[in-house]
Amino acid sequence: MVTKETIASEYQQIQDEICSALEALDGVATFEQEVWERDGGGGGRTRVIQNGTILEKGGVNFSAVYGKLPDAVKKGLKVEQDDFFATGVSIVIHPNHPMVPIIHMNIRYFEMPSSIEGGQPLRWFGGGIDLTPHYVFEEDARFFHSHLKSVCDLFNADFYHRFKTWADDYFFIKHRDETRGIGGIFYDRLTASDDLTWETIFEFSKAVGRSFAPVYTELVNRNRNKQFTEEQQQWQYQRRSRYAEFNLVYDAGTKFGLETNGRIESILMSLPPTAKWLYNYQPETGGEEEKTLKLLKKGINWV
Repeated sequence: MVTKETIASEYQQIQDEICSALEALDGVATFEQEVWERDGGGGGRTRVIQNGTILEKGGVNFSAVYGKLPDAVKKGLKVEQDDFFATGVSIVIHPNHPMVPIIHMNIRYFEMPSSIEGGQPLRWFGGGIDLTPHYVFEEDARFFHSHLKSVCDLFNADFYHRFKTWADDYFFIKHRDETRGIGGIFYDRLTASDDLTWETIFEFSKAVGRSFAPVYTELVNRNRNKQFTEEQQQWQYQRRSRYAEFNLVYDAGTKFGLETNGRIESILMSLPPTAKWLYNYQPETGGEEEKTLKLLKKGINWV
């Protein structure tokens, strides 16, 4: 049986590995760490990197928290129990270069003791990884999705299709009628079954986490030396505004953190350092910006 202590320990190791890889990728900036404790139980390690050669702002956060669930969260999760344990690693990276994409990853585990004496705890894994390019380069999109499919296929032939569709639906900005980016994979409440053990799910969770560094390193290095104009930088700020809108309006992790008295700085580290909301902005007809908007749709088959 995989224990919550083992899961939290492995997630901390993945946080360490990713931070080392990102420092090597940037070449100059290093992570600042703040260890924090949560009122009510648990805490975490917030790590932020800023003002690098390519990484303008990024966070790689680990948390392991426990305590009593607020009524609003219990209602949202459709559970009756009060006690909970949750641990995970959450990452958002905002580059300073409009040709380099924003990336987000999260792996998490949630557990509640059984309401029946001697019963098994209620538990599940969740997570995913998705890419938000300011400019969609189709070759990069195919590389990203092919990499994720190869990770999924190691564990279940149906994972990629299921979780890619889930990501398309989840990372959708309804009030804009566009996806946040080119998607990726997303899953929640993944539990053991006759065909899937807890050990397999945990290994899958770790594999998703460890897919982050190699795939993002490749995408950054493909694009970091490209030239760009002031107009393209302004487009980057425009796209960042859509990212902020999604996280503040729809993101479940943000809502959970705020409703469980999480650490505000850690929760909102996902927001970009600079974003712009230009009134009724319309991209130039036939330009790369318009092309990108046409690719921010559900159901595109990248592999």
